[in-house]
Amino acid sequence: MELFSDEYFMNEALKEAQKAFEADEVPVGAVIVANNKIIARGHNLTERLNDVTAHAEMQAITSAANAIGGKYLVDCTLYVTLEPCAMCAGALNWSQITKVVYGASDAKRGFSMVQPGLLHPKTIIVSGIHEQACSEIVKKFFKEKRDK
Repeated sequence: MELFSDEYFMNEALKEAQKAFEADEVPVGAVIVANNKIIARGHNLTERLNDVTAHAEMQAITSAANAIGGKYLVDCTLYVTLEPCAMCAGALNWSQITKVVYGASDAKRGFSMVQPGLLHPKTIIVSGIHEQACSEIVKKFFKEKRDK
């Protein structure tokens, strides 16, 4: 079986972020991978669902749990374009996800700034994968909002 790279899966998360951008949602995208296969996809739906908890990660966690038939995401990896917030990090902790890979850091709301140590102690964290592309889509979104 061919193994895909972190960069490959982050590109898939960026496709989800683009869907959010096109839907006038904050452009964050996520995919969850098990056994080198995407088992869940998600992007922000907070505006569409009028739900502050409808972050990309939360959508992907729910979808992945349904896909595997259980609430624990052991041996799974989340790829997300923006560093998870404290809420999402808490949910990822409870899911016992094995690895979290994020593109751009979030200096204002990212879990590492707000409350380091929110993820499960055994969770592997990788940051900076396609950081520029992940950062640019968010910057572009908010620049367009300000310019309106």
